[in-house]
Amino acid sequence: MTTMDKSIEELHALLKAGDVSSQDLVDEALAKSHEIGDKYNAFVTVMDEAKGVEVTDELLSGIPYGIKDNYSTKGVLTTGSSNTLKNYVPFFTATSIENLEKRGAVAVNKTVLDEFGMGGTGTTGHTGVVLNPWNPSRMCAGSSAGSACAVASGVYPYATASDSGDSIRKPAAYCGIVGYKPTYGMISRYGLFAYASSLDHCGVLTRSVKDAAIVVDAMKGEDEKDMTSWDSSHIDLVNALEKDVTGKKLCYINELCDIDNYPQASEQLKNHLKNFQDVLEKVKELGIEVEEVHVDKKLLNAIASVYVVIAYAEATSNMSNMTGIVFGPREEADNYVDMIKNFRTKNFSSMIKRRFVIGSYVLQAENKDRYFFNAQRVRRLLVDEWNKLFEKYDAVILPVGTGPAKHFDSSKDVSNGDVRALEEHLQVGNFGGFPSVTIPDGFVDGLPVGLNLTGKCYDDENVMNLAYKIESILGYKGQIAKEVSHD
Repeated sequence: MTTMDKSIEELHALLKAGDVSSQDLVDEALAKSHEIGDKYNAFVTVMDEAKGVEVTDELLSGIPYGIKDNYSTKGVLTTGSSNTLKNYVPFFTATSIENLEKRGAVAVNKTVLDEFGMGGTGTTGHTGVVLNPWNPSRMCAGSSAGSACAVASGVYPYATASDSGDSIRKPAAYCGIVGYKPTYGMISRYGLFAYASSLDHCGVLTRSVKDAAIVVDAMKGEDEKDMTSWDSSHIDLVNALEKDVTGKKLCYINELCDIDNYPQASEQLKNHLKNFQDVLEKVKELGIEVEEVHVDKKLLNAIASVYVVIAYAEATSNMSNMTGIVFGPREEADNYVDMIKNFRTKNFSSMIKRRFVIGSYVLQAENKDRYFFNAQRVRRLLVDEWNKLFEKYDAVILPVGTGPAKHFDSSKDVSNGDVRALEEHLQVGNFGGFPSVTIPDGFVDGLPVGLNLTGKCYDDENVMNLAYKIESILGYKGQIAKEVSHD
């Protein structure tokens, strides 16, 4: 019997009725972990010793889930998908994972990510490349590639994830599932490996908006160990889902969504944007107003550069303790300087080293004002622009990227001209710490695509309410990946 393709509430009902036991679910999730791990390389560690627990009135009790391998887990290998930590076993557990454990959730594996969360392809983890379960010749995106692959494949109903640029929301779109990044600090980052501290968000990947709300309600909370966390006890995401959305207002950005802005558009991009416009018409049937707005294209085109400068600079600082002395296997050398040099040279991937070089360069005294401080200034301009939109609109609704999952062989992806802003606009959600959720909204070329809703800080209930209502009319809730091709 297959049960792990069900929602959290459905599984809870089965457990309470005694139709299945927690151990039954754990055994099924472990079996699927090995199957999906062998097929798509989604996991760093499978916890074969995991056991079922007592089922309580807590919705998550007794239900298996996955943990992205940049969340610290006491006594369980936690690598960040990096050779530098390939043998690291923490002595403490991340606060958000502790919060899930208190509710009886059962972790069954640790999922692959791009090394230390620095990447958007799912290809740089030290255990290998994560394949997309809809089409193994394509990416899951990243960095939360393993979590997205596992949830989409029906291993369990949810997995934790993290998002510093779009690392929850783009994998969700590529894998046909839901990805939710709540307001910055709503979930404690204590125990999450820091990449870019001002951009890092904890979050979740699920197959429905309601499951995402259930899990984040359990993960969130103020934490004295994270000075950026805040009291969200007044926020009840699940209870807010059913509110009436009549009269709510959404906007989309012409410069990103109008096909006339892409004179070299491929058929795939045309179909993706047409699908989005068709969805907007359905959204209006809910009584939601949808309006087109304009944002300076120069500002939109700066998004990717701002992200590179700020994220890489913060990463360089955060990873300065990765020396092979404090953490990681020591390298042989005649002095500590060469020991550190050998460790970082041999154990970091080329992608990580490239980011460190850029981060160090923009932080040099002679470059800091030109690059780092200017990036911060443009970040503020972008955040201010979105906050102006939130004065009138409940959320910004936009398509995720330029279409379905990209090929590993990039030469197979058709060039669409200048689409940088369309590919990278989700990063604004990290610049401002805004709540942001991706839901599946259709298929292009037989592969899933998604839309994104982003709202103002602390307005998570409203954003998730809108996402829930839109999800209800689209028909993609709870879908399990079906391998369609290997082109």
